[in-house]
Amino acid sequence: MPHGHDHKAPSRALVTGTVLFYLVAALSMVMANKWVLNSTEVPLSFLFCQLVIAVLLFLVAHVTGLIKLPLEFDLQVCKGLIPMVGLNVIGLSFSNYTLAYVDASFYQVARGMVLPFTVFTSYVFLHARPSLAVLMACSVVTFGFFIGVFLDGTPVSLVGVSFGVASSMITAVHSVVIKKSLEVVKGSALHLSWYTNLLSSVALIPVIILAGELPKTLALLFGDLPSLPDEMSPLATFLWGSAITGALGFLMSIASLLSIKVTSPITHMVSSAVRGVAASLLGMWLFHDVITTGRASSIATILVGSIYYTWVKHLESQAPKHTNGSAQYDRVPLEEVEAGRGGKPE
Repeated sequence: MPHGHDHKAPSRALVTGTVLFYLVAALSMVMANKWVLNSTEVPLSFLFCQLVIAVLLFLVAHVTGLIKLPLEFDLQVCKGLIPMVGLNVIGLSFSNYTLAYVDASFYQVARGMVLPFTVFTSYVFLHARPSLAVLMACSVVTFGFFIGVFLDGTPVSLVGVSFGVASSMITAVHSVVIKKSLEVVKGSALHLSWYTNLLSSVALIPVIILAGELPKTLALLFGDLPSLPDEMSPLATFLWGSAITGALGFLMSIASLLSIKVTSPITHMVSSAVRGVAASLLGMWLFHDVITTGRASSIATILVGSIYYTWVKHLESQAPKHTNGSAQYDRVPLEEVEAGRGGKPE
């Protein structure tokens, strides 16, 4: 989407407000997810409730005139979005499974391979040949991942790490699919976000049944599961957590439009770095996670590699060069891709 009309730079207050909102919303999503997944065993049903609440809030915003959504059923659009919806369902499911098996403070390490996988998939699908400096940044990130998983000495769930790696791979492919999916909805990131949430919630129903979560979900909703003294019941935790994360997911979908217009990739990556550190500290405070020297080194190494990558891409974007497919993936901020709920209009 052309930005010729954006002749005036956004105010510092607008940029700061947008970044702060993203930071708080993303951290709240991870912590609320972990809070619910600590007390329930239905990560897919939890994801389904999040998506349904986001869809309902989209409809409320449409009815009140805040946004305009396409409510007619277009079979061609639905067919065109099958890859996007499939990746979204798998990616978000794997993210929840990752969080169910690992500490909140280790979540960033478990999903630390997003950047190397994104560069690799962009090379394979978009023929975007990475520079030596980009490969160096990816090597630093990969080294940080291996420190956290193999060299730390703290016992980690291999199942959780496997889900994290798989989730990172899906996220990377997702970043490539977003561009083609935007063409299906005529370049509207808002419409893409609406369709993705709606169709993903429908697609999750058979997945929940096949995964065998239905009996556990029914037991949670209609059974009388025991709760610890002075703690919320599992059902209340599930419902409150669904409401909070569903609302945050919707707000992040809307905010992504603003974020895309007013923040640069550098700002995104710096806010991501702050988010990584804050998530580790919150994990220590809320869930009594143990941050060992090895784990802290792992998180720091991943952040250094990510920030170096962003700086390299910034320098490369300043250099005069002819336009080719290699720039395509760089215009999709990783935060948007990781959220699984929106993308950058071209």
